[in-house]
Amino acid sequence: MSLFYVVGFGLKVGHLLLVLCCWIVSIIYMNWFNNSGVMDTKIFGNSCKIHQQYYQYIGSKKVRRHLWRKLLLIWVLGWTMASLWILCYMTFQATEKRKETLASMCDERARMLQDQFNVSMNHIQAMSILIATFHHAKNPSAIDQRTFARYTERTAFERPLTSGVAYAVRVLHSEREQFEKQQGWTIKRMDTLEPSPVREEYAPVIFAQDTISHEDRENVLRARELGKGVLTAPFRLLKTNRLGVILTFAVYKRDLPSNATPNERIQATDGYLGGVFDIESLVEKLLQQLASKQTVIVNVYDTTNHTHPIAMYGSNVSDDGFHHVSSLNFGDPFRKHEMHCRFKQKPPWPWLAITTSIGILVIALLVGHIFHATVNRIAKVEDDYREMMELKKRAEAADVAKSQFLATVSHEIRTPMNGVLGMLHMLMDTDLDVTQQEYVRTAQGSGKALVSLINEVLDQAKIESGKIELEAVLFDLRAVLDDVLSLFSEKSQEKGVELAVYISDQVPELLVGDPGRFRQIITNLMGNSIKVNLHCQKFTDKGHIFVTVHLIEEVVNSIEVATSQNTLSGFPVADRSQSWKGFSTISQEGPLGSFSSSSSERITLIVSVEDTGEGIPLEAQSRIFTPFMQVGPSMSRKHGGTGIGLSISKCLVGLMNGEIGFVSTPKIGSTFTFTAVFTNGCPTSNECKSQQINNQPNLASSEFQGMTALVIDPRPVRAKVSRYHIQRLGIHVEIASDLNQGLSIVSSGNLVINMVLVEQEVWDRDSGISSQFINNTRRIDRSVPPKLFILVNSGSSSRTSSVTGLHNPTVITKPLRASMLAASLQRAMGVGNKGNPRNGELPSLSLRHLLLGRKILIVDDNSVNRTVAAGALRKYGADVVCVNSGKEAITSLTPPHQFDACFMDIQMPEMDGFQATRRIREMERLVNTGEMPLEGLENRSSWHVPILAMTADVIQATHEECLRCGMDGYVSKPFEAEQLYREVSRFFPSS
Repeated sequence: MSLFYVVGFGLKVGHLLLVLCCWIVSIIYMNWFNNSGVMDTKIFGNSCKIHQQYYQYIGSKKVRRHLWRKLLLIWVLGWTMASLWILCYMTFQATEKRKETLASMCDERARMLQDQFNVSMNHIQAMSILIATFHHAKNPSAIDQRTFARYTERTAFERPLTSGVAYAVRVLHSEREQFEKQQGWTIKRMDTLEPSPVREEYAPVIFAQDTISHEDRENVLRARELGKGVLTAPFRLLKTNRLGVILTFAVYKRDLPSNATPNERIQATDGYLGGVFDIESLVEKLLQQLASKQTVIVNVYDTTNHTHPIAMYGSNVSDDGFHHVSSLNFGDPFRKHEMHCRFKQKPPWPWLAITTSIGILVIALLVGHIFHATVNRIAKVEDDYREMMELKKRAEAADVAKSQFLATVSHEIRTPMNGVLGMLHMLMDTDLDVTQQEYVRTAQGSGKALVSLINEVLDQAKIESGKIELEAVLFDLRAVLDDVLSLFSEKSQEKGVELAVYISDQVPELLVGDPGRFRQIITNLMGNSIKVNLHCQKFTDKGHIFVTVHLIEEVVNSIEVATSQNTLSGFPVADRSQSWKGFSTISQEGPLGSFSSSSSERITLIVSVEDTGEGIPLEAQSRIFTPFMQVGPSMSRKHGGTGIGLSISKCLVGLMNGEIGFVSTPKIGSTFTFTAVFTNGCPTSNECKSQQINNQPNLASSEFQGMTALVIDPRPVRAKVSRYHIQRLGIHVEIASDLNQGLSIVSSGNLVINMVLVEQEVWDRDSGISSQFINNTRRIDRSVPPKLFILVNSGSSSRTSSVTGLHNPTVITKPLRASMLAASLQRAMGVGNKGNPRNGELPSLSLRHLLLGRKILIVDDNSVNRTVAAGALRKYGADVVCVNSGKEAITSLTPPHQFDACFMDIQMPEMDGFQATRRIREMERLVNTGEMPLEGLENRSSWHVPILAMTADVIQATHEECLRCGMDGYVSKPFEAEQLYREVSRFFPSS
């Protein structure tokens, strides 16, 4: 145990010494450096700057080695003396502690011996009172030798330390003859058993428990004079031949006052009661009660005669240098007793002191060696510094070249892609036949795939350089996931894969975070599932991809286990709880401890993407998040992709203070789960109702308020998803598992069912029941029967196109989204706006409201880009003017002008967009401050035309430079209608 203590103590001391010495050395270096005028920053600044300035100092100033050698010698000598002092001090402390331990143990034994002796002495004194009461106070006596012997024998357990008790009566010389005749025996001496010589009085023993062969007349006389118990000098007992003492009490005829004189006590004495104590047995019984009896040697002495003490217990053993003496008080003021204690073994070597002092000395020598080696290597560090600075310059130049290369490549690739995609988008608005439209859509998909690939490579480059950052804007999570569903809906419908999203009601309507990066994570995960599932043989029948979003405390407290009966498509899935099993926030603190105490403004979401694809092989699961790695050598050719989507997603999740994990079972499927921390965008429900994002209308429109829908679906999970999307429109939802149960709910009359949504699986199961259901719903006594809708996975299903009867149901193709569902219901039920905008795009009418009549300037040196941008803006009613240089932009935007906004390219010859924007902002400042007055502008308080950067450069530094030079927004090429809407809506109110 002491070795562990020494090691721990030495490590702590060494660490403190090393830190202290390094701090002192750094202070010396920095002070010298300051004095030389080379370093002009504070010592405790940025750590990188300190190292850089330290090496600058080393390279510019030589260290005096002889001074360091003197300091090293002083260091070694000083710590050697300190180690010797520590050794002496700790040895002295150990010796004092040993003495204190011995004193404590000796005093404890002395106290216990006194206590046990006092107990026996009290019993003997009580027996003397018994004799005075029942022998002398009664006539005839109630005690005889037989009675006394039986009594003392039965009460011997109360006096375990006494080896015998006897009572001697006081007989005067004048009463001797009568006493001897009465007793029938002659008074004899106890030691020789001869007739006692003539004396003034005698003390013959009349009652005795054991034979006592010791007579101490002085002890008896002293006992009757004092009225207390007195002890004899040690003597050898008759039977055991061991040392013992006799405790004697006087028995009086009557009660005496406490202040009685010795003569009064002598006259009142009737006899003497004595108890024999075996001192050696007494001490041995005491030591047997102590666990540490073997470590201490005990000796008991009668020190009444100081010059010749009598040893009552113990043996003479060689002393180890010190012992302790404890006084013993047995109640007799005349006799003195002492207990001498000493350790049986010699004191051990002070190993703790030795090892500690040696350890400190070794650590000090090691520190000195480190300093010595450091000084010897300073010369080498000077050369290394020069080489390091040269390499640093090369690395910085390479980093600048890399960033410039990425920016240039990004611009040069995205600029023509902007023209290609823009022209294809404009081509789709012309009159094309079906084959031509298919060709254009294929070209658009290929172009978008190329842009996505470029974005992934650039994101990976930004991750490696640590330049990727997150925004903090208000966004609607449900709208973001609706957009992602629209992105993958066409591919999922091709194979009949069921695609669904469910967001818990506990998740706030609005969040503050980076919606673009969140969308990127979901898109990467769903994109992987789509690619794998489209090549999975199992999906020739059916399968699903299911995205769920919950608050993290909801999921970790749930005990739901996924089975084939409660999954979205009925296929078995991997256990999603295993995907977050390794999350530190859950495994270390637990759900209650981690999340229940968090602030109400901090929202931790847990998102799962579940699929029933072919799964990930076990041997490939360890490298799933490695950049540019595929799960197998043929995966890249089979599914496509660069293999960096998951790596980018993991980095983005980390930036959102979250974690990502997965579980995958081959031939069953995979589930990816990640957490992300956002800020609650609407802490109160009133704030949620008052806020809108990007001027988008509330989905729970008034035409659906108060309506009730019936969803007929045998799968609880799928029914829950349908209810989630329908409730977003403000519609109350009831659920039934089959058509018969649904008909009972509709016919009961308890609820007014406005619409019935039936899963295709239920509808196609029995055409007879389906026809009967239609007929029965039409017979309900209501003015307007409920509208019937069939929820299908693929728009090509022909089985729902012909249903027996006169009233065919309306088909709604999944995946469900609130906007698509609202449009379908409005068209079928004849309420609200009957338009059906394409999935994933904003209504053209919204952009027309914003841009109609607006005069917008487009600045770009590329004629194709100007044509694409002008065509996109003119499509929505804007008045567009195009120029091809920054100088022309300054001329056009010099006050006064009639432009409402400006889309400006950044990289242009002669004058780039940054310079042009700075010149425009400077002119506006001069006009607003009155330094450049203009006629006819008295009614306008300030000039500030919104300038939006329009560039193919997506590097973060470029975005920051746009804001610094005075631009108001940022649009990356190629852009679409949604990008334009999002940017211009910040400046133009909806008309």
